Amino acid sequence: MNFETWEPVYERILADFGFDRSADERARDDLARLAEPFDESRLRVVDGETVAVVGAAPSLPDEVDRAADADYVFAASTAADVLRDRGVAVDLMVTDLDKNPETARELTREGVAVAAHAHGDNRPAIREWVPRFDSEHVLATTQAAPVGPVVDYGGFTDGDRAAFLADEFGAEELTFVGWQFDDPTVDEAKARKLAWAERLLGWLERRRGERFSVLDGRRPSLDLLTSESEVDDESQQ
Repeated sequence: MNFETWEPVYERILADFGFDRSADERARDDLARLAEPFDESRLRVVDGETVAVVGAAPSLPDEVDRAADADYVFAASTAADVLRDRGVAVDLMVTDLDKNPETARELTREGVAVAAHAHGDNRPAIREWVPRFDSEHVLATTQAAPVGPVVDYGGFTDGDRAAFLADEFGAEELTFVGWQFDDPTVDEAKARKLAWAERLLGWLERRRGERFSVLDGRRPSLDLLTSESEVDDESQQ
């Protein structure tokens, strides 16, 4: 996904949460100064394969076998810890550094790719942790416009961003493990973010022409997102 397609949705997210776009851009610029260009061909190995997009819901410990059955595993945040503790290898960790940056550091030192994300309120974590990673294995991401080595392929939370990354790198099928949109253990702010993750996955499955089982029974209530670019494309057909 290019930024022109993503930007109208990003602007809706900014408006809904009252986020400051310039704060995202400052964080992105911090990350750009610390990151190096990432060899994306490493993640193109998922082209035509099944990728398990693994979230950190309380149900995850009971579902790890489903992740192990996939060809590749993209894990959001602390899901990486649960998987590794149970012997399931992680091919990409997606994180905004807010919970377990030590795991991200360890993975890069082991040669595992980590998508490290910049947003408006994680600048201190970026400056503290990214220099401690093995830079060769860091894919720098933003939700604002891409700059230098920092890319934006869509997505808002760690979990849905993992799905957008799998899509970008050509995954044939996405399976969702450890997801719970109505997680009673999260606070109100996180619940709102999960609602956006749900909308974004609905948008992604529509773009892919795929049906994500994680959305079964939930589609009638979804706010179907359509970017301005898609509206333009459809009006010309």
